[in-house]
Amino acid sequence: MEIQEKIIEKTLLLVALSSIMILGLITFFIFEEGLPLMWKIGLRAFILGERWVPSQGSFGILPMIACSFWVTIGALALGIPLGLACAIFLCEWTPPLAAMVLRPAIQLLAAIPSVIYGFWGLIVLVPLVRNYLGGPGLSILSGSLILGFMILPTIISISEDSLNALPPSYKQGALALGATHWQTIWRVLVPAARSGIVTSIILGMGRAIGETMAMIMILGNAVKMPTSFLDSARTLTTNIGIEMGYASGDHRHALFATGVVLFIIIMLLNSMAIFLSRRRGG
Repeated sequence: MEIQEKIIEKTLLLVALSSIMILGLITFFIFEEGLPLMWKIGLRAFILGERWVPSQGSFGILPMIACSFWVTIGALALGIPLGLACAIFLCEWTPPLAAMVLRPAIQLLAAIPSVIYGFWGLIVLVPLVRNYLGGPGLSILSGSLILGFMILPTIISISEDSLNALPPSYKQGALALGATHWQTIWRVLVPAARSGIVTSIILGMGRAIGETMAMIMILGNAVKMPTSFLDSARTLTTNIGIEMGYASGDHRHALFATGVVLFIIIMLLNSMAIFLSRRRGG
């Protein structure tokens, strides 16, 4: 039995190390392809430049960075209150029979392909925005609304787990002191689960920044600095997805450099989520 356990242990260790190795190889490849272009034109010119015209040797990605954050902020403005409200409702007020329907339905949202979200937004949401709010309809607002729904499963599931993980004594003590049910939720339970809720928001933010297909279909793909949520836009991910198929030379390296910037942003967000999760566990 000891020999079998050691074999299983070494096998699992090898699998874990292979996953880390694959991540390391991907990271090495992206940085190897992208960093030379960043050094060639200058880090400042690449990140803070506002012109993206590869045919003329201009590779400024500031408009795409700005658009990525505009879309993400818009998605969070919808996803955070709606997701937190759903998590609280599932934890505190949902009847058992309704919970059997709602929880699988929320999980199903995460399983829907992003192209389906994009197609629905293109057919339904974009005309509504164009007809009632103005602009081309293919806009940051449309993309934000779609992303807001796409990040809901992440925010709801992690926030709900955080609330359910709290000791029952928190709620019992607040109610015993005369607090109402809502005061107990808002003043005691939500602050106590704050680390887990913030983690869900950060992971949702990473999901929003990394989305590609739905944004290609909805944003309009205009390379310019945004001035309004009704403007068309292009994010870092959509820029890579649209142009990688025909890029070559410095243009191709510039897209990999865009991937480097995106990779660093996502890693920073994930590191924040891990830090907050460990802090919560401690």
